[in-house]
Amino acid sequence: MPFRLACADFAFPLLPHDNVLDLIAAMRFEGVDIGLFERRSHLWPSREFSHTAQSAGLLGRKLADRGLQAADVFLQMAPDFVPYAVNHPQAARRRKARDWFCRTIDYATGCGAGHVTTLPGVYFPDQEPRTASWQRCCEELAWRVEQCRAAGITFGVESHVGSLVPTPNSAARLVQCVPGLTLTLDYTHYARKGMPDSAVEPLLQYATHFHARGARQGRLQTSFAQNTIDYRRIARVMREVGYAGWIGIEYIWIDWEHGNENDCLSETIRFRDFFRSLR
Repeated sequence: MPFRLACADFAFPLLPHDNVLDLIAAMRFEGVDIGLFERRSHLWPSREFSHTAQSAGLLGRKLADRGLQAADVFLQMAPDFVPYAVNHPQAARRRKARDWFCRTIDYATGCGAGHVTTLPGVYFPDQEPRTASWQRCCEELAWRVEQCRAAGITFGVESHVGSLVPTPNSAARLVQCVPGLTLTLDYTHYARKGMPDSAVEPLLQYATHFHARGARQGRLQTSFAQNTIDYRRIARVMREVGYAGWIGIEYIWIDWEHGNENDCLSETIRFRDFFRSLR
């Protein structure tokens, strides 16, 4: 059975959002990964949440008009992931993070997405012991799992460099500590650090959404030709473990981590064609 393929709407930031959706539809993707990234994507949560139901409904209609589905809604509350980390020591910031998360659930429901992603949190070594940051992270993520479960939505976190789960082992530990939590899995964060695919592969059993693009040691993003991640094996293991989620092709064009050195359109098409060739 072929994989369901989505394309990130934040891959083409120089185009108006309607044109991005037109482009994704023209590339014959089935789904769209929606980026709600404050001050760095087309759809800023602060704007979308001013009238959440109307904004989500409008997006849902735009997707449907183009024959597209919302594969995932990815919330990031600030350009930097520390100020509104889910486990921030300041209660006021955690309250705002919870409020925006609830709005994200409503937004996902309104635009037809069945999956929501956030970042997992960080350590605050200058303010508290690591154990306190970890415990609060687990508590906050458990609360989010329950909110999503009540809404019929799957919730995943993306482990990444700089988070409190920067390695495959720590990501697995977090999922095991928070029943119901899943992963939006992205091998590129590990490939950049020189970790082998074999170290990441056990995480596939916890994945409900998946990000794919080219990467290699020292590069979070690179071309299809220079990519060192074995996506053919990943696809085989996905089928073995019964992975049922979307594969989101997630090229970015941003002045960070060499993210503006690739032709996002061409590389997206190459990965699209690669995954479509896997039967």
